[in-house]
Amino acid sequence: MKKEEKQMARGLRAQGYSLNGICKELNAAKGSVSVWVRDIKLTPAQQQTILQSRRGAIERGRLTRLKNENARRQIIIDTAQKQIKNISSKELWLIGVMLYWAEGGKTNRGLVRFSNSDPEMIKLMMKFFRKICKVPEAKFRGYIHIHPHLDYRAAEHYWSGLTDIPLKQFFKTYRKMNKASKQKRDTLPFGTMDVYICSTELFLKIQGWTKGIYNAY
Repeated sequence: MKKEEKQMARGLRAQGYSLNGICKELNAAKGSVSVWVRDIKLTPAQQQTILQSRRGAIERGRLTRLKNENARRQIIIDTAQKQIKNISSKELWLIGVMLYWAEGGKTNRGLVRFSNSDPEMIKLMMKFFRKICKVPEAKFRGYIHIHPHLDYRAAEHYWSGLTDIPLKQFFKTYRKMNKASKQKRDTLPFGTMDVYICSTELFLKIQGWTKGIYNAY
């Protein structure tokens, strides 16, 4: 039986089979196969085929591990997402104040400004401004920062649709390369959106809310 396996192994090796391929075909131990075929020289073409097959197997293994890891991560995300039910007005108020504290403008007392490239965050802040702060629609202004090689018209329509701020209430789009983000020039196809509200009262009110939250903590 071993003699027949050896002959078959040598025949497969001569055809260009890899050691693992021979083991799989014959259901034989790799140590035995290696001894049986060690004197058989592969042609350069056969060696290249085995190398490509090995690389393909490594890549398939990597993709499988990545898929499994992504699936595990998605389970965690989905489970956590289900823990969030409806957001109350009190919770929306707190979320909006904290986001503004982190990302909002704080230097111009007559101007409420929130800037971000994350559309979901901008959309949430628009709910905060409308539902909690009761900002009149005419008070909103939009201002886009975008790299000059990108489609600024598409960006204007995108952010206008997302925020429901009419294009006529947008300032002229700022199109200039930012030195700090040259390596990220194509990761933000719609640039960064600034939401402006000219209101000293609202600016001061948000400042008071943030200080109140800090003191209460």
